[in-house]
Amino acid sequence: METVKVVMVVETSKEEEDSNSPPGDTPALSPGPCTESGQDDNWGETTTAVTGTSEHSLSQEDIVRITKDLEDSVGLDCRRYFSLTLAVVLGLLVFLTPLAFLALPHLLWPDKLLVCGTACEGLFISVAFKLLILLLAVWALFFRAPRAGLPRVFVFRALLAVLVLLFVVSYWLFYGVRILDSQDENYQGIVQYAVSLVDALLFIHYLAIVLLELRQLQPAFSVCVTRSTDGETRHYNLGQLSIQRAALVIIENYYRDFSVHNPALLTASKSRAAKHLAGLKVYNVDGEFPASPATGPENNAATGLAHSQSRAMIAAAARRRDTSHNELYYEEAEHERRVRKRKARLVVAVEEAFTHIKRMQEEEQKKAPGDVMDPREAAQAIFPSMARSLQKYLRTTRQQHCHSMESIQQHLAFCITNDMTPKAFLESYLTPGPTLQYGRERWLARQWTLVSEVSVTSGLKEGAIFLLKCIDFSLVVTAKRIPCIQLSEEFIDPKSHKFVLRLQSETSV
Repeated sequence: METVKVVMVVETSKEEEDSNSPPGDTPALSPGPCTESGQDDNWGETTTAVTGTSEHSLSQEDIVRITKDLEDSVGLDCRRYFSLTLAVVLGLLVFLTPLAFLALPHLLWPDKLLVCGTACEGLFISVAFKLLILLLAVWALFFRAPRAGLPRVFVFRALLAVLVLLFVVSYWLFYGVRILDSQDENYQGIVQYAVSLVDALLFIHYLAIVLLELRQLQPAFSVCVTRSTDGETRHYNLGQLSIQRAALVIIENYYRDFSVHNPALLTASKSRAAKHLAGLKVYNVDGEFPASPATGPENNAATGLAHSQSRAMIAAAARRRDTSHNELYYEEAEHERRVRKRKARLVVAVEEAFTHIKRMQEEEQKKAPGDVMDPREAAQAIFPSMARSLQKYLRTTRQQHCHSMESIQQHLAFCITNDMTPKAFLESYLTPGPTLQYGRERWLARQWTLVSEVSVTSGLKEGAIFLLKCIDFSLVVTAKRIPCIQLSEEFIDPKSHKFVLRLQSETSV
């Protein structure tokens, strides 16, 4: 099993909050990335963010993990700068070589060179424009901000770099043996030699476009991506990619298509299972009251009575276990009823707040320009009227850790600025959106770990399975090859679509 790491960006810690906290505790939903347990809806009444002092402890394992992450990041930075340095050196060698071919004869043996005619001077213009085109093409294809740091080198890009290096070295060797040593007097032939080098470099760039961009465009595999915690699944069509580049594409699509990971929903199911298991008591009937030969009839009778009581309690626990599905059904029905109820209160509160904003806008138009409120002030003015309903709804749906008070006010100011409706404002909270919809500190992981049984530089194959592990969950990826489809043609003669209507002469009486 091969394990490699795909480093993405800055990490955020896991947020957890108890959704069953009693009323009257610390205000919930602070602007920070995490919320603490034991919080309630008081912030909806006061709309005041209260901060406090918290103590955090680090274990030895946490310190080791942090040190290892720092070492990994330093190593990746060094490798990134080393690769960039090699690319710059190779690029300078490629672009300066044709110019050096043209300049060295004038510097070393200018008196022996033949006069450059009209055709030779025209080749100068050709070299200049071809080098300009090559420069723009290389800038468009290679000089782009890296999307991520991959664990292994990109095989095709490394092969192209080696090919270019060998190609330029071969041209330099030929130039040194046939031109520099003999001090060739035919300057037009030297210019044509430089032009051939630039032409070959343009063809190599075309080969790079085919290998790096065009080869992966045609879909060849269908990959199934499943999140390990809640089973959410998406399917994507990918081309001929290596495992590490396919993992990069899947992570990018994950942030766009998957809903944000909500550990609070998983905590609720685990607490329900723990509550059910806590109600079961198992007794060791055979060993709790052992029978002794020295005991009398009274002790034997007590032991038998205890055995019968234990069996009765075990049977009652089993019957309670058999009826747990009823408890789950009524619990989910009660939760849905609470969600609908608080959603209705939230919709009414937001509509009233936006109606107040419209009235305020009509009044502000009559005031002097210096007294007009900006969208930020207007959002802060109407936010208290909807804060409690919104906070209760978020806590009921266990989304309170995804939205801070500051982000809600910013979204409200954005909706007011663009004259959006209350429904448009509520859409971000009523319907859980993709991961990118939320703040980066809520979901952006520092690194993903790619786990694969085969080399990550090998291409996708039929039945390939690999994992993308994050801090809280993992993505299980399964690849299937898209089948080859055979289409056949069947010709239908247009004359075969003619029909005859037959009428009976006799009718029923």
